[in-house]
Amino acid sequence: MKKDIHPTNYRLVAFKDMSNDEMFICKSTAETKDTIEFEGTEYPLVKMEISSTSHPFYTGKVKLVDTAGRVDKFMNKYKKFAK
Repeated sequence: MKKDIHPTNYRLVAFKDMSNDEMFICKSTAETKDTIEFEGTEYPLVKMEISSTSHPFYTGKVKLVDTAGRVDKFMNKYKKFAK
């Protein structure tokens, strides 16, 4: 292993899956401004959209995402600019 190329500022960080509110703690150098209290201790918080607790590959469940609603919202927002 090469010397002086790896970070030295590892600390315990809470990672929270925002889709199902699952949380886990591990060492990381991830920068964050948010904090959360977990089991009586305050940790820096990294918010994630998806993790192994919610990803279909790991859970075996297919999650339907409503993309049609997003497209309709976009079209309604910008239809005033159409010629």
